[in-house]
Amino acid sequence: MRLEKYRKDFPILKIKINGKRLVYLDSAATSQKPKQVIEAITDYYQNYNANIHRSIHSLGEEATKAYEEARETVAKFINAEKPEEVIFVRNTTEALNVAAFGLRKIVSTGKILLSEMEHHSNLIPWQQLAKINNAKLDFVGFDQDGYLKIEELKQKARNAKVIAITQASNVLGTINPIKEIAEIASDAIIVVDGAQSVPHMPVDVQELDIDILAFSAHKMLGPTGIGVLYAREELLKKMEPFIFGSEMIKEVSFNNASWNDLPYKFEAGTPHIAGAVGFKAAIDYLQKIGMKNIRRHDQEITDYALKKLSKLVNIIGPKKAKDRSGLIAFTMNDVHPHDIAAILNEDGIAIRSGHHCAMPLHTKIGINASARASFYLYNTKQEIDLLVKSLEKVKRVFEK
Repeated sequence: MRLEKYRKDFPILKIKINGKRLVYLDSAATSQKPKQVIEAITDYYQNYNANIHRSIHSLGEEATKAYEEARETVAKFINAEKPEEVIFVRNTTEALNVAAFGLRKIVSTGKILLSEMEHHSNLIPWQQLAKINNAKLDFVGFDQDGYLKIEELKQKARNAKVIAITQASNVLGTINPIKEIAEIASDAIIVVDGAQSVPHMPVDVQELDIDILAFSAHKMLGPTGIGVLYAREELLKKMEPFIFGSEMIKEVSFNNASWNDLPYKFEAGTPHIAGAVGFKAAIDYLQKIGMKNIRRHDQEITDYALKKLSKLVNIIGPKKAKDRSGLIAFTMNDVHPHDIAAILNEDGIAIRSGHHCAMPLHTKIGINASARASFYLYNTKQEIDLLVKSLEKVKRVFEK
């Protein structure tokens, strides 16, 4: 990884916070954007801004071409069998809601199995579906080191109609064995929350043998407001659309309507065209570096951070970098995570504090909140050293 070369592509990394150069360690919340993505979005608005799939004029045709090229790029990136299996939505949350709503008739009564480490976005939609359908909602736990209890999953996966699980926990950092889970529960619909995995490692939906995958552009160098719902074609054909209106229809009368072909059946109204353009630019940037290289960098910097932080804070989740994504959630005895984040901000260091939209997980491990430092391709070991130095200041302040 030619870190200094890549860092120059991110204009925001040059700014100062409280007179100190920004150290951005909050990429699990949203990543920063390289100039290539910013320029692609600007180029769209300046040179071929138009609505898509509606006009035969030149701007409309160019915008439509760019939008569909973005879909093709996403499909290749995750190795979907065809572009029609890629649905553009606003974000991972919307993708998971569309999935849960679309499966409501397919699932009917039955078991929906989740893990206890899920983000609210991969908990509440299934929770509500279970209530509507009078289905059984069950959970697989994790051990004291943050690893999913696979033997428990094997028992509970029996007769499960849906298994919805994160590939990488946004708190524990744990990378779950999705392919193994898909093999264990081959009769269930496997839904994967890829918000924290797709930006950081190679994800091949065919190799994993999963049915549904959800992820967002803004966590992988792209713009906010656009994400992806991937689902197998045969499943998408059975699922009901979540949003109704223009472009998602084939025929409409005053009393009835029929749905458009895939993927447009799930894309009602004017989409985030500029977002799709920026998304493609982000994927092009990531692929130029190589997802294996990004994963390798994540492991190296996480391993370095784990060693540096282990004597200073209480680390949550696996202690081995190879088993976790590029983030570390932690506590410092009686110091509130918000106080930690506030003092770090004085030194220009941006981290996250709170329950990270995973309240049940925090309750399970007996804490109300945690601090979280998360890394990406533009972070350096020197920035980890600055984090450690600032955390030592936190410790001194609260030891007085």
